[in-house]
Amino acid sequence: MTSLVQAKLCTADEAISLIESGSTLVSGGFVGAAHAEALTSALERRFLATGIPNALTLVYGAGQGDGKSRGLNHLAHPKLLRRVIGGHWGLAPRLGELAIDDQIEAYNFPQGVICQLLRDIAAGRPGTVTRVGLGTFIDPAHGGGRLNRRTIQALVERIELGGTTWLFYRSMPLHVGLIRASAADSNGSLLMDQEAIIGEVLQIAQAVHNCGGTVIAQVKQLVDGAANPHAVVVPGMLVDRIVLSQPNDHDQTFAESFNPAFCEPAHDSASAGRITAARSMPSDERRIIACRACDELAAGSIANLGIGMPEGIARIAFERGLLGTVTLTVESGPIGGMPAGGLSFGASNHPHAIVDQPAQFDFYDGGGLDYAALGAAQIDRQGNVNVSKFGQRFVGVGGFVNIAQNARKLIFCGTLTAGDLEVAVTHGKLSIIREGANRKFVEAVEQVCFSAARDTYRATQVLYVTERAVFQLTEAGLELIEVAPGIDIESQVVAAMGFRPLMREVRPMPASCFTATSGNERRS
Repeated sequence: MTSLVQAKLCTADEAISLIESGSTLVSGGFVGAAHAEALTSALERRFLATGIPNALTLVYGAGQGDGKSRGLNHLAHPKLLRRVIGGHWGLAPRLGELAIDDQIEAYNFPQGVICQLLRDIAAGRPGTVTRVGLGTFIDPAHGGGRLNRRTIQALVERIELGGTTWLFYRSMPLHVGLIRASAADSNGSLLMDQEAIIGEVLQIAQAVHNCGGTVIAQVKQLVDGAANPHAVVVPGMLVDRIVLSQPNDHDQTFAESFNPAFCEPAHDSASAGRITAARSMPSDERRIIACRACDELAAGSIANLGIGMPEGIARIAFERGLLGTVTLTVESGPIGGMPAGGLSFGASNHPHAIVDQPAQFDFYDGGGLDYAALGAAQIDRQGNVNVSKFGQRFVGVGGFVNIAQNARKLIFCGTLTAGDLEVAVTHGKLSIIREGANRKFVEAVEQVCFSAARDTYRATQVLYVTERAVFQLTEAGLELIEVAPGIDIESQVVAAMGFRPLMREVRPMPASCFTATSGNERRS
């Protein structure tokens, strides 16, 4: 071991002791992938034992947590945090509770914008200029992404450039960066070869270093000698402290300790197909929605499939022999392969490439996605979509805003109602066995995450696909264009909505969406 890396080695507790009260801390990771669990848990231990550091500002892009206690949930303590600027809050519900209870200043900005802002901070620029967020609750005209009454300072503003309205997200000094890598070499340089993603580790390290701060890296192992320079993701000159983690603090994702498929190419052409084929879908509402959404996926498309309901589209694409002709991408950086779900979301099985997260969002923001399928929790008469706020529960937007505003074809996926909905497919027709208790199509959404104003999005076609009806976005609002066989429009569609959609020519949904799998018709 050379003196270069040896001088930087320390325990997690020693590294965390360098964080001063009042600092701005930036944490990297995506759900559990590339999140420095050893460091955030050490920070929690120190605060609970000593009360310091306190009054921290936390900045992060992707949601990091398991919905319970891991990830950024470690930092969700009153007085430990003063302000949080985050992309997705749902996986760290304790943070959301602090925001709802006005115990912290709280902002929700698009995940891609935060990732790109890190790069602009590193470059010494005053901030990030983008159209991402226009027309949504992040737009200063609609709240500026501020989540509670305690949050007063404006961190984003509208500006005019060349006759076009843009949003300007302001830079800020960053004092501490918490990042993770697979290994450190003898120069203290970081390798990511066994991580599921690259994320924004380089941008965090560059930004914090150039702000005069401290970069702390958690690694799984040390390697002898200097690594191939092409393999280095973060050069050692940017890393101040290196912590060798314990195995249980360095799971590849929060669902799997290590899955070689997340960081290796397929050994044969059938590997990805076997992964997909093993996850058959019953003939329920999820399959119906996935089938109809897949009808819009053209061969040769570059696509993004959101977490939850849209995940099934990849399985239908495999059944139809389409999977090999499209490229599935994930906002965290994987390109190609089969996106993983659940607490491994962000990873892909046998990806063709893994780029860093800011670069992926550059591609998305520039219109690189031919197709995007995203979830939708609330939809209103105008076609606005809410995925973030529901009463006293706050989830946040993550990468939704970047993707929804900039994909060339946009499909929102979700059931017409929610809460114990039960349906059945019988002889090619859909029956509603039990209606959902909650309406998802409402007069006005609680929070606008996708704005239906035509000058705010790129897509030439926007569809809203449910298990019993398909709607399209028009200049006059939401229009019903398809209904499932066996479904009555007035009693089973309109009556389950909070408004009456436009209706002109309503045609049947494709019969292929209501074909039972494996020759067996099944009830959901």
